[in-house]
Parts: sequence; structure tokens; C-alpha cells
Amino acid sequence: MTEQLFGNKVDLIQVSVFSSRADMGAAAGKDVADCIRLLHGQQEIVRMVFAAAPSQAELLSYLAAHTSIDWKRIDVFHMDEYIGLPPEAPQRFGFFLMEHLFKKVKPRRIHLINDSAELQETCMVYEKLLKEFPIDIVCLGVGENGHLAFNDPPVADFDDRETIKPVVLDQACRQQQVNDGCFTSLNNVPLQALTLTIPALLSATYLFCVVPGKTKSVAVKNLLEGNIAAACPASILRTHNNCRLYVDMDSYSLVTAKHS
Repeated sequence: MTEQLFGNKVDLIQVSVFSSRADMGAAAGKDVADCIRLLHGQQEIVRMVFAAAPSQAELLSYLAAHTSIDWKRIDVFHMDEYIGLPPEAPQRFGFFLMEHLFKKVKPRRIHLINDSAELQETCMVYEKLLKEFPIDIVCLGVGENGHLAFNDPPVADFDDRETIKPVVLDQACRQQQVNDGCFTSLNNVPLQALTLTIPALLSATYLFCVVPGKTKSVAVKNLLEGNIAAACPASILRTHNNCRLYVDMDSYSLVTAKHS
């Protein structure tokens, strides 16, 4: 059983701090599983959006192994995808989620972003799928530059009217993909991607945000202690009524308030 070291609340966001990345991921996974079961007691189908990144590995592993979740009553989406990678490229976020979760649990419906079609058509199709019914749960992370999905500071818009849109990736965001071991060099990282917008992500009833590691410490500090502004897109999470942030001591190391 995992126990948090301490927690605090910053504006509306509930922060849980763990001694290790493994404990953090297991605790987040348990809370997500409990939320799914709660929702299944109230409705037939649960709709979930997932981030695809190494930072989510422990959470996804927990969910894949948790046999009490009825995945036949869950529809799944993902929040971003590169533009221009070959369909079989292992760096594709759809591929990552298929390998780490979807193939293992076999959800009722899997909705992947198809960037092979004309981009406007892709966005229209995915927006229609997302808006068929409300999104219940989003499992997300935070980038080194504070991004949510691929809403980097230069393109983040808290009042975006779009649901999904093409964006040019910030160099810091692209460098993170190299740092994470997803690409061998910056030149190999695509320049553009499709991303769910910030209002689309925040439209979910529940947000579970998992952010481990030293490389995320500045982003976590800015998220919790900076202004709520597009300079740190993740700071907007402090305005959501049902958002939990899970961090380990590495990612929380620069935050001033260690407990409450």
C-alpha cells in the first residue's frame, strides 16, 4: 500500500507528494480506478482521454493490471499526435498507448487521432467524436516547459474556441522528446502536431495529473507558485474543481510550501 508523504491544496488543485515515482504512479492509478468504478455506478459508459509519455508509465501499468476495471464500458481517446510520422513509427502517441494500455485492456472503443487525412478534416472528425458525450476523466502530464498536451506557451490559449488544432512545437518541447529518449536527435522530432486544446482538456469532470522527475521540477514550481498564465499553461489546472496533481520528491523539490 502506498501512502503520500504529504499534501497541500493550491487554489483548487489537490497536490499529493510521494517519496518515489513508483508510489506516485500506483497512488494515481488507484485513484483513477476508484473514479472509474464510481462513475460506472452512475452511468453505463465512461469516456477517458490519456496522455502518451514516459512520465505516465507507472499509471498506465497500474491500470493495465487492475482487473476490477470494466474496460468494455470505457471509450478512450488520446490528447495529441505528431504530424508527419510514418504510420508504423514507434514514437507515435497512438502507438505508445496501444502498446502500454489499449491492447492489454481492450476498451469498448478506441479513438486514435488520424493525421494521415487532411488536417481540417481530421480535426472535425475528432471534435465530433469528443463532443458526442461529455468527457469524464483526463489522465495527463505536464511538459518541462509547462505545456498541457502540445499546448506550449507560445500557442496555449485558455479561451481557445477549438477542440483540437494543429500547432507548431516549441523547441523546448521538441528537446524534451529527445531528453525522454523518444528521438535520437532534435532534427528527428516533428515540427508540428495536433493537440486537444486547453478548454477541451479542462472540460472533463475529473483530471488526474502525474508529473515525476527532476526535469519537471521547474514546471511544477511554476504550476503551483507562479501566476495563472499561458507562460505556464499547466497553471490553469489550479482553476479546475476536480484536479489532483501527483508528484514525487524530485519534481516537487523546488516548491516552497512543503506541506500544509
